[in-house]
Amino acid sequence: MNDCAEEKPQRVDGPAAGHTRIRLDLSYHGAEFSGWARQKGGRRTVQEEIESALQVVTRSQELYPLTVAGRTDAGVHARGQVAHVDLPDELWAVHGEKLLRRLAGRLPADVRIYRAAEAPAGFDARFSAVWRRYAYRVADHPGGVDPLLRGHVLWHDRPLDLAKMNAAAELLLGEHDFAAYCKKREGATTIRTLLDLRWDRVPMDPYAAQEGSLAVATVRADAFCHNMVRALVGAMLLVGDGHRPVEFPGEVLRGGVRNSAVNVIRPYGLTLEEVGYPADDQLAERSRQARRMRTLPGQAG
Repeated sequence: MNDCAEEKPQRVDGPAAGHTRIRLDLSYHGAEFSGWARQKGGRRTVQEEIESALQVVTRSQELYPLTVAGRTDAGVHARGQVAHVDLPDELWAVHGEKLLRRLAGRLPADVRIYRAAEAPAGFDARFSAVWRRYAYRVADHPGGVDPLLRGHVLWHDRPLDLAKMNAAAELLLGEHDFAAYCKKREGATTIRTLLDLRWDRVPMDPYAAQEGSLAVATVRADAFCHNMVRALVGAMLLVGDGHRPVEFPGEVLRGGVRNSAVNVIRPYGLTLEEVGYPADDQLAERSRQARRMRTLPGQAG
């Protein structure tokens, strides 16, 4: 979930003349992907799979790049990912109605596009978004995780006290510099607004062999930087199993640097569930605002 990563400059005012911006809603199972973004060295990524499939099904000589709402890390899943692509008008006119079915026939089974439609004016999948919502799923059953859930649920070998974890979460809400929970990128800010962070008990999958429940973290923010959710969850697990006091995650935040006691936990328990956007008439303004470098009150702008 890397919204701090450097990207190529993009048009602020929409697609180039003669092109139509298409919003893509998609999901993927992250286990066999080295994250969202194209990488050197031939590593398999979600972006590369979709861009290559688009090129094939539209019979194009050119590769049309995608812009995504949130660049997920290797192994992270997505149920509600959003991207956009700018296609030539004539190409969209010819292939638009058949695009979903053709992509379904071309894409591998671990990535699906379930909606492709012309985007409203001012839409940018990344910069128009006002929040992203992730879920992290943990099983603390002493017998471990049902094998059929193992690719989506982390096993924690000690019982978790969710009341303490939610008390710790309250201390992290709001706008802060999350440098202590992020992998720093040169020239990128780590200031984020954490809108929601809570833990709930949910029933185990009804088809699971074992009884019990999962501990699920809902994490929603205006954006995330590299490793942020997995580090936050790692800190709160230490509270939940009694290794650290409720105040510990907040103390790490205020310290402003990575704490060796906080592990960036495994990616497979994490899923991007949803991306939120404003009303259509506010998309362009939101995009302009999101491109500004953020500072906290009292910091030099």
